[in-house]
Amino acid sequence: MRLGTRSPNEFIQTLNKKNEIIQKIFVEKITELTNTVEIKVMMGDSTVTDQKTFDPKKISDYFQKINQKLEGWSLQDVSISNNEDIRRIFTKFEIMEGNYLISGHLSIQFHVLLYYKPEQRVIDCQKELSEIVDLTKNREQELSDNSDQLVLNKLKELGYKDFDHQNLFEIFYENDELREKIFADIEKDAGTNFKELSDKKKELFDELDTMLMETYQTVPVLIDDAKLVSGEEGCLCSFDLEFVKNSNKEGLFDPRKMSEEIKEKMSNRLDELEKVIRS
Repeated sequence: MRLGTRSPNEFIQTLNKKNEIIQKIFVEKITELTNTVEIKVMMGDSTVTDQKTFDPKKISDYFQKINQKLEGWSLQDVSISNNEDIRRIFTKFEIMEGNYLISGHLSIQFHVLLYYKPEQRVIDCQKELSEIVDLTKNREQELSDNSDQLVLNKLKELGYKDFDHQNLFEIFYENDELREKIFADIEKDAGTNFKELSDKKKELFDELDTMLMETYQTVPVLIDDAKLVSGEEGCLCSFDLEFVKNSNKEGLFDPRKMSEEIKEKMSNRLDELEKVIRS
């Protein structure tokens, strides 16, 4: 039974009110912890602009502090999931009271946006990459336009006579070593070392990757499990109450069968959660 679900039972209604208070406090804390600051970032076109972001570590620390203060609960370590541009920080905890299990789930989901650090080296790398791309594109086009004739000329230099374009496939299919030698000679004659340029291009891309920076955005509003799964920004604060019988959890049960002692313990547990989440 998810707290917050409508119920005619007076005790469940009492727990629902406590749940509402806890959720309100939680949203207030998340609002405070995701307060944004403006930082300078560089776009892909080298434009420097301001971008708002918050510090996810504050959320992780807050969840960790909650776990440290929950005595007697079974706790799940604070975890971070990463799915492309969506990230989630969450923790879960539970405790048994008699035959009833109280479980909680706290989570925040946010988007990650990538920019470059506003450094001159980013522009320099992009310029070098652009020059390499233009050079290799032009040279590859020239070689492609004249490839057959270039190969024929090389073969003639090596002593192959009286053959035409139709013979090229057969010759290269039967002689891998010859094919590799001819293409290496053509590349050398072209004055362009494509392998060297390819290695340099990879090196520049790797360097650019080291200059990427993450920014984070979310909205401090409550979302449910469905919105969490669909990737919406927001935070989740939910509590479930289940009846455990023969190790089987049952979400549907009759709360009228609860003893007054169990009701009091459950109520106290929510009061405990309120204090911990508020702190």
